[in-house]
Amino acid sequence: MNRLLAFWRSTLGKKVVMGVTGLIMILWLVLHMAGNLQAFAGAEKLNGYAALLHGPAHELLLLSRVILLAALILHVVAATQLTVMSRKARPVQYARKVPQASTVASQTLRWGGVLILVFLVYHLSHFTWGTAHPDFVEGNVYHNLVAGFRDPLIVVFYLIALIAVGLHVYHGAWASLRSLGVARPSPNPRHRPIALVIALIVWLGMSVIPVAVWFGWLK
Repeated sequence: MNRLLAFWRSTLGKKVVMGVTGLIMILWLVLHMAGNLQAFAGAEKLNGYAALLHGPAHELLLLSRVILLAALILHVVAATQLTVMSRKARPVQYARKVPQASTVASQTLRWGGVLILVFLVYHLSHFTWGTAHPDFVEGNVYHNLVAGFRDPLIVVFYLIALIAVGLHVYHGAWASLRSLGVARPSPNPRHRPIALVIALIVWLGMSVIPVAVWFGWLK
């Protein structure tokens, strides 16, 4: 127990935790996206999938939500503590910054994470709890999806938030492997193109639904 606590308190431990939890959340995003894309097969298909999750597979759904929530909490706490540790280690910024290899994803990681948390709360209240939905119908997922994206402002907010999600997935997909020691640190890691493909799939797969409702492809 003491070793586990010491590991958690170390910088390496927090990075490993962020790596593992990041991969868990990316896997969940891919599965969540695949499930939502069934909307293009029609209302019966999507509602049947939702009924399966809340029926025979309900216990599995609850377990996945517990794992996801634990991963999210650990990820946010580890990221926050790493930021605090980094600032304490270097309280005064360098007068001259040394150019480093970076990406838009890494540069926007912190504010993007905050935006994603705000988006997550809204998304749950929008489609899971129904408290922020204009016409929520319990059990009718297809209707809720279409009705929920009729407002252009909501669609724009989702699209902006999903850009942050895509950037976060891109950075996390390759940085997680580096944190776990699977890949060596490098300005141009070989697995970065794979991370880009995963991020693009998640971003496109999740963005296409609000866009499809907006243009009347789903109605």
